[in-house]
Amino acid sequence: MNDRPVDLIREGVDCVLRGGLALDDSLVARPLAMMDQITLASPAYLARMGVPETLDDLARHQMVEYVSSASGKRFGLEFLIDAALRPVNLPTAVAVNSADGYFCACEAGYGLIQAPYYHARQQLAQGTLVEVLPQLAVPTMALTALYPPHRQLSQRVRVFVDWLVELCAQPGTGLQRQSAPVP
Repeated sequence: MNDRPVDLIREGVDCVLRGGLALDDSLVARPLAMMDQITLASPAYLARMGVPETLDDLARHQMVEYVSSASGKRFGLEFLIDAALRPVNLPTAVAVNSADGYFCACEAGYGLIQAPYYHARQQLAQGTLVEVLPQLAVPTMALTALYPPHRQLSQRVRVFVDWLVELCAQPGTGLQRQSAPVP
C-alpha cells in the first residue's frame, strides 16, 4: 500500500483502490463509498498552539500540506460552510506526499490535517491524535476501485470488486463516523 500512482496496464496490476479523485479516465471506475473526513492535530501541537474553537481561530495555526504524487496538486484544509466549500490554506511547516508521512507529521506536532475517519481511528483511540473543530463539516472523500477496461470481464476482478462493493455497503465498516464511533 502506498500513494504512488500505479500504471495498471504497464505494471500488470489487476485493480487498485483510490481515495480521492480517480485521475485516469481510461480506467473503469467503480464507486465503493464516500468516506467521512475529520480535522486532526496532536495533543502536543494543541498544547503549544491552542485548541481552535472556530474557523477564525485557524488564523493562528499551521497545517501539514499533502502533495499528490499523481497530480502534484497541493491540498490544504477544506470545510463545508452553508453547503459551500470553503478552502482554508494555512502556513505549512512541512509538505508530504504519502498518507503515512501525513499522519506522522501531524503526530509529530507539525500542524493540522484532514483525513478519512477510518484512517485516524487507531490514533484517536490511542490519544496520539485529537479531533478539532468537530462542529465544522469536512467534505467526504470518494473511495473507488479502478481497473483497466480489458479486465472488465475478468472473473477474478469482478468477484473482488463486487466483494468490495458489498463490504463497503455494510454498516460498521468505519468509513463513516456514525457507523463506528471511537471507543
